Amino acid sequence: KPSLRTRVTFQIAIEELGGSAIYLGPQEVGLGERESVPDIARNLERWVDGIVARVNRHEDLRTLADHASIPVINALSEREHPGQILADFLTIYERRRSLQNVKIAYVGDGNNVAVSLMLMAAKLGVPMSVAIPLGYRPDPATEKRIDDLFRVAGVPFVVTNDPKIAVAGADIVYTDTWTSMGQEEEAAQRREAFQGYQVNDDLMSHAAPDALFMHCLPAHRGEEVSDEVMASPRSAIFDQAENRLHVHKAILLLALQSVGPVSS
Repeated sequence: KPSLRTRVTFQIAIEELGGSAIYLGPQEVGLGERESVPDIARNLERWVDGIVARVNRHEDLRTLADHASIPVINALSEREHPGQILADFLTIYERRRSLQNVKIAYVGDGNNVAVSLMLMAAKLGVPMSVAIPLGYRPDPATEKRIDDLFRVAGVPFVVTNDPKIAVAGADIVYTDTWTSMGQEEEAAQRREAFQGYQVNDDLMSHAAPDALFMHCLPAHRGEEVSDEVMASPRSAIFDQAENRLHVHKAILLLALQSVGPVSS
């Protein structure tokens, strides 16, 4: 999938750590079309030390990992976006100096960003509430996985159709685009389904007085979020974007050290 933040930050992270990166787009690779995913993995493992994969299908990511002896890093799939969420929690920690006594609210589509945000909140024991319209929630298996993790963590997790209920008293208000890449034909239908879900000054007034606004970007200003909220001092969106670079360095070091020493 096309990328600004993910590609730039991973490439800079690799170079600043002393490595070099080769970009392979759909024209060069064609996962499962020009060549099978297992064969792509078996070729790449002979030449490179790791694969950063940003893919349409999560199954392609898993297949790469199953057939490559080198680390495969999820840079985005239609199911999850873990690198983004690690950067988000780093941003929350920087702003709050702790993850304790922090409540997160998510308003919008139950997409890959929402899923990763819920999974990470549950694993870190951070209370969370989400407002997602019926028909746009994660699939049942993913919902059960999230519910189970929150139950084990013993922290509150609320799912509602009312954004005002979700953001009530929240310290973090997070949203994402209503129409993700590959869903462009659904844009008009989604705009109708998400009426009332825009994060604007009125909705933010229901959150904590010092609540932060977060968005993974790119944003459709005037749809899921108003210009006023995006440009306000409470917005942490560009801190999130910066922290992608720092988190990606950490991910790369951790992944590469797991398979052998990393030269300086």
